[in-house]
Amino acid sequence: MNDASNSSIVLEPTSRPADADSLTTASLGVTHFIGIGGAGMSVLAEILHEQGVTVQGSDRELGTKARRLQELGITVFVGQKTEHIEGVDTVVWSSAIKPDNPEIVAAVARGARLMHRSDVLALLMKSARAVTVAGAHGKTTTSAMIAHVLVHAGEGTLADPSYAIGGSIQGPDGPLDGGHAGKGDVLVAEADESDGSFAKYHPQVAVITNVEAEHLDHYGTAEAYRQAFVDHAHHAVGHVVLCGDDDGALSVLRAMDPESAARAVVYSTHTREQLGDLNGAALAHIDHEAESIAGSDSSAVESFVLHLPAGIGGSEEQDLPVNLRIPGIHNARNASAAIIAAALLGMEPRRASEAASTFLGAARRFEIKGTVSSVTVVDDYAHHPTEIAALLDAARRRFPDSVIRVLFQPHLFSRTMFFARHFAEALAKADDVIVTGIFPAREKQSDYPAIGPNTVVDASAGIDHDPRDGWIEAVPDMCQAAKMLAMRSGAGDVIITVGAGDITTMAPVLLSVLKARGTVRGREA
Repeated sequence: MNDASNSSIVLEPTSRPADADSLTTASLGVTHFIGIGGAGMSVLAEILHEQGVTVQGSDRELGTKARRLQELGITVFVGQKTEHIEGVDTVVWSSAIKPDNPEIVAAVARGARLMHRSDVLALLMKSARAVTVAGAHGKTTTSAMIAHVLVHAGEGTLADPSYAIGGSIQGPDGPLDGGHAGKGDVLVAEADESDGSFAKYHPQVAVITNVEAEHLDHYGTAEAYRQAFVDHAHHAVGHVVLCGDDDGALSVLRAMDPESAARAVVYSTHTREQLGDLNGAALAHIDHEAESIAGSDSSAVESFVLHLPAGIGGSEEQDLPVNLRIPGIHNARNASAAIIAAALLGMEPRRASEAASTFLGAARRFEIKGTVSSVTVVDDYAHHPTEIAALLDAARRRFPDSVIRVLFQPHLFSRTMFFARHFAEALAKADDVIVTGIFPAREKQSDYPAIGPNTVVDASAGIDHDPRDGWIEAVPDMCQAAKMLAMRSGAGDVIITVGAGDITTMAPVLLSVLKARGTVRGREA
């Protein structure tokens, strides 16, 4: 047994196990996941379990995903203790785990193999045609849509794909969990850029939805952040699929070497003339005509035509009509990426387009939780200003005649501090906003004593809004805030819980209050 002290342990997400090149799933041995109930960890644990690996793990509490793993026969310990590592060969950790974690200390002392979650994903990619989705926004929806298209329209080796996605996939036959080890040869996965670990992936198809500077605590500068995406694109062994409506993604394309750029496909609502230099990449044009459907109607809410150039899914150019059941131009872009990725894998594009039309969303992405007394409650994971703006634009398209009310929980004190004004500008697209207490995640309030929900409210000063008075306020207690929004809502209103923390738990509170309150009066025209 090796001695180890907390101070000598260094956890680096971009490092690799010493035997990474020769490692197989069969040689992992007993594999322990620290924080096994997390969205990114649970799906990998499930895939390894389905492939016959002996998997166990621990978490601070038994959440929904941890309980599901228990139902599959995976041992989940509550709490993280040294004794959990006895008899373990491999320990998997995420970037949320600190070097002084008792299970990390025990793993080092016992000489167990340490693997970052990205190492596990990279290992799974070795035996599959991998499709990765990277970007500051849209990763989960786009990867879920690709998996959905393959599940519902894949034939031969494209049928029954494996996927590792941070949210469940909503389709016509009910939800699919975000992790699955299929019998086909395709693996679909989100490529998390937050800690630089996506540099380990060598996918067949690399989708890049956008490159908007984030995670500068890791990268330091916007230039370094962009370069990480350039490197990721160069690692694709097949094609790169990028969004031409995003300046950051275009800058990545123009920085790519000519050989890699020649294998790129750009999807965009802009024409080639509007986009300018594409560094030799092909262009798939999105001709977008939105349809807004009021109320809870389940018919298509976004319609567009995707023009595929020759060589993508066929020798001739193709015009594909696409009718989505999820709203927003951002979802038209996401669907275009999914259809192109499926076509590059060998699927007939029209089959991919038809399958995309039955996709009902990923968990917590414009997820309608219920309607009571003609008030609709929606839950969404948006936690960056760009995401919130896209969400509220989609809400306007979906519910054009409704009052849009938002219960927003900021995620991270640092993000709130850096983007306070941007948050306020995005939230101004709603009619009524309550900002509640910040979800700290890995941060501490004591390190940001001046940052709170009022930070966003104060940053809204001077923003033009109708009505101009009282459209945004701070209420630190999210349960109280939820009750306030429910009580002042009117028939036809939409209330959206927004954020990446535990604000999702307020959707049932809203529905309960609305039900208890009974029939509401209609708004004045």
